[in-house]
Amino acid sequence: SFAMPSSDLQCSASAPFFGSMGAAAAIALGCLGAAYGTAKSSVGISAVGVVKPELLMRSIIPVVMAGIVGIYGLIVSIIISTSMKVATYPDASGYIDLGAGLAVGLAGLASGMCIGIVGDSGVRAFASQPRVYVTLILILIFAEALGLYGLIVAIVMTGQKPGTGTFNCLYPSVNN
Repeated sequence: SFAMPSSDLQCSASAPFFGSMGAAAAIALGCLGAAYGTAKSSVGISAVGVVKPELLMRSIIPVVMAGIVGIYGLIVSIIISTSMKVATYPDASGYIDLGAGLAVGLAGLASGMCIGIVGDSGVRAFASQPRVYVTLILILIFAEALGLYGLIVAIVMTGQKPGTGTFNCLYPSVNN
């Protein structure tokens, strides 16, 4: 936990905005990666279904793995959203939550794009040469790991926020 020497933390009206943007980035970018991975790999899966329909169910693995990337963003978005209490939400928490949302969201976007590209060409190669299947699965696992790294970093970041103890929010005064 993040330790502050004082029980007073800087709070402003913009802190919840940054936290909300972190939650939005987590779910939006994670789902964007999942959608791209699903759409791109589905093109290859459809081509396999036309040529070798008996391989269709084994070819659907990239779609499942792309969907998991979206779940990573959902998890972090829920963690961020449930920790936001507007009256006692310091600026540092808003910035950390924004960083956590961007970490999982951008990692999910990269992972989803990788899964889509590998899934598309991989299932086509699998239809031509069945021995490629194990290699395809290994590559997809490493592509999925990119999103998992973002999830781990985001969870560690959200665990470092101040506000787990008792503190006073100091709101800046407005001078007219």
